[in-house]
Amino acid sequence: MSTPVNAEQAWKDLQRIRVPQERVYDEIERSASGGPGAAYATAAIMWLFLAGLGLDLPRWGVWLVVAGYVALLGALAVHHNRGSRVRLHRSRCTWRMFATFAAGGVVTGGTALLSGHLVEPLEPMFAGLIQATVSAAVFLLYVGPASRWATGSLRGHGVRAGR
Repeated sequence: MSTPVNAEQAWKDLQRIRVPQERVYDEIERSASGGPGAAYATAAIMWLFLAGLGLDLPRWGVWLVVAGYVALLGALAVHHNRGSRVRLHRSRCTWRMFATFAAGGVVTGGTALLSGHLVEPLEPMFAGLIQATVSAAVFLLYVGPASRWATGSLRGHGVRAGR
């Protein structure tokens, strides 16, 4: 026994549900590709960190620089997260997001290590500046397209799950 379904009412109900969901995706895509402020701030913090490590600091100075780097990145993450009006539930994070995060770590870390190895013969201060500049540039070149690619799959994620 099935109840009769009013097609017009069913369509209106579907649209009423779909519109807020599309707004959520719009907000996530906007925050991923909108303002480059967080990417530039992260690159600047990374540059300061790597340039600071190039100063040939004592062990306590290295740990102080590492603590400052982690604290600044944490403060930036909190500030950026407060600016977003939308929170993405962990179940909505796609494999693209995790792959982008892991690949970003490999690319940026690999660049920092490789550039550090290549500039070893130079004076430590100049080597640190070159390593910091190259690593920050690679980070900026990677983060824009990669974050747009990672969030581009969100819109179709719910559709695939429903099939």
